[in-house]
Amino acid sequence: ISPLYQPSCDVIVFSCRGIPGKKCGTVIVTAEELGCCRDSVLMQFCANKLDKKDFFGKSDPFLVFHRSNEDGSFTICHKTEVVKNTLNPVWQAFKISVRALCNGDYDRTIKVEVYDWDRDGSHDFIGEFTTSYRELSRGQSQFNVYEVINPKKKGKKKKYVNSGTVTLLSFLIETEVSFLDYIKGGTQINFTVAIDFTASNGNPSQPTSLHYMNPYQLNAYGMALRAVGEIIQDYDSDKMFPALGFGARLPPDGRVSHEFALNGNPQNPYCHGIDGVMEAYYRSLKSVQLYGPTNFAPVINHVARYAASVKDGSQYFVLLIVTDGVISDMAQTKESIVNASKLPMSIIIVGVGPAEFDAMEELDGDVVRISSRGRFAERDIVQFVPFRDYIDRSGNHVLSMARLAKDVLAEIPEQFLSYMRVRGIKPSPAPPPYTPPIHVLQTQI
Repeated sequence: ISPLYQPSCDVIVFSCRGIPGKKCGTVIVTAEELGCCRDSVLMQFCANKLDKKDFFGKSDPFLVFHRSNEDGSFTICHKTEVVKNTLNPVWQAFKISVRALCNGDYDRTIKVEVYDWDRDGSHDFIGEFTTSYRELSRGQSQFNVYEVINPKKKGKKKKYVNSGTVTLLSFLIETEVSFLDYIKGGTQINFTVAIDFTASNGNPSQPTSLHYMNPYQLNAYGMALRAVGEIIQDYDSDKMFPALGFGARLPPDGRVSHEFALNGNPQNPYCHGIDGVMEAYYRSLKSVQLYGPTNFAPVINHVARYAASVKDGSQYFVLLIVTDGVISDMAQTKESIVNASKLPMSIIIVGVGPAEFDAMEELDGDVVRISSRGRFAERDIVQFVPFRDYIDRSGNHVLSMARLAKDVLAEIPEQFLSYMRVRGIKPSPAPPPYTPPIHVLQTQI
């Protein structure tokens, strides 16, 4: 497709290229500035005495809603389901944003067409009517009973009255809230880091190790920590982050731990800001022995214990796990994730190094919802990304980190909102903006 011409500032016509010597048509793109309305409406309709269209039955009616555009044309914005073999259908309630319905213009024409469904796609036109958001907002009343008119029938038949009626049964306005509405209302995001200290990462003193402490640039773990942490720390007022490690042997007795504090203080594993996390990470590399296996369940359960104590929407927990390899406790991790899906928390997993991460894709749950012992996760709370997919080929680490942060954090707002919606938690009103006191200078005469 390539631009052909632009008849106006909000319309572009593209020509389609295909087989040489043959015209493949054109694509017309019409743009319109979106209104700032964030409301949605839940509506339900029924119909009465629609025209009979099927020879062996009645009709299989459905509705098609069209939003009018600034140039007078119409765009389909919603189709109802088909109700089979009836002239008096009751359609299911449906939800649509006011932007999609009328772009926030309450007096803009909304055209509704009524069709009889046919298996071959050649649906029969029954009739149509027009309304507006303002009229619909009156709710169920005599003002929202519409005559379905078929213009062809009306022009041909003198005694034609209508092709049935459509009635609005209910109209409920809902204001869509955003992630930032909760943040403005005081919800705190608590960020926890968990780092893989298993031996498969390689000896930290060797340049081939994923934990190699290069004095001139960050290793893969450092880049992942900074990329995500520097963004998410802006949503945490005290900037104090628990930083954990797993899969290492700890001094002085060499015991293996899958849930140890990077700062060496299990009673207070908090680090100040992402710089404090980085400092504790480098210090741990010098004191612990990389070992194994790769167990996620202990650090997930660690964060889940805190999340379970605050379910009122005032706090939300995000766990970042940075790992290099194949998970060892898959069954226990699945169980932990299913349990955590009921809590105000999300899990980000960043895979570093060349290993295969098929098991991580399973945990992500984007295709198939994760389950454990017959129980499915209440929500999708895991986002997995392999860091190698974001490494800039030119060696620009700043660009690599920006790409990683963008994709890693993309699902957090919706995961956050899904928890709040399921629990029926609304954002608290934002506090009034701070206005400094006015000091009146008094002068003596």
